[in-house]
Amino acid sequence: MKRTSLAVLGIIVAVVAVVLFSSLFTVHQTQQALVLQFGSPQRVETEPGLKFKLPFIQNVITYDARTLDLDPPGQEVPLRDQKRIIVDTYARYRIVDPLLFYQTVRTEQGLRDRFGSILNSAVRDQLGEADLTDLLAESRSRVMAEITNTVRRRAGEFGIEVVDVRIGRTDLPQETSQSVYNRMRSSRIAQAAQLRAEGAELKAKIEAEADRDRTVILAEARKTADILRGQGEGERNLVLGDAYGADPQFFAFYRSMEAYRQALGNGTTTMVLSPDSDFFRFFGDAPANGSVPAAAPR
Repeated sequence: MKRTSLAVLGIIVAVVAVVLFSSLFTVHQTQQALVLQFGSPQRVETEPGLKFKLPFIQNVITYDARTLDLDPPGQEVPLRDQKRIIVDTYARYRIVDPLLFYQTVRTEQGLRDRFGSILNSAVRDQLGEADLTDLLAESRSRVMAEITNTVRRRAGEFGIEVVDVRIGRTDLPQETSQSVYNRMRSSRIAQAAQLRAEGAELKAKIEAEADRDRTVILAEARKTADILRGQGEGERNLVLGDAYGADPQFFAFYRSMEAYRQALGNGTTTMVLSPDSDFFRFFGDAPANGSVPAAAPR
């Protein structure tokens, strides 16, 4: 009898433990919970701690209370200038109404499927009114703000709050990339040709100025040389005139020596003249006293 009582007591304790375990659940500080009864929402638990529910007939679904990522697949989008780009967009969101979230999409995967299409549609609509340059300039922030506002207006339908929307990657299709490359290459070739033309023009200008300066400098130099040469010739003639007046015989001898040097100085000149030629009048015997021989009468 005692053994039977202990068995019954053990069964009762086990049943109570199971019932108690089934009626308790914990809400983590990073979570929020939705209590369901036969699939029908009953209440929302957002405060962390130990919570109670009806055992066996109620169950709990938890959602993350932190900021989550929504990263739908990339898509090819036509721009206003008819160019096409591949855009990969992502959003950050928080679940602020677990009940509405459950009623509309139930799971995060359901949100990715439905709200991801809304995000892609907003991106497609806004980029369809923009040019490629708008995505590379300061106007990119304006485009992103329009996309974010459009998505936020739809976020309340799913019980979420959109924190931010960003374009993670923007690529050009292969044919567009080649077209852009060819256009950039043509632009650079034209720019290089223009720079070369400007350089050639500058070179010609510098060379013209240099030639003009060279001509002026040479003219000035020749002018100065002619002046100095004339002055030297004048002084030379004065000196020779003074010398001729002081000693005519020596001056005649000096002039003859200059004529000999110019005519016979290179050592290869051959002259056939009479020995008593006037040109060789100073080739006779010099006087014993060493004076300059008198010039023969002409």
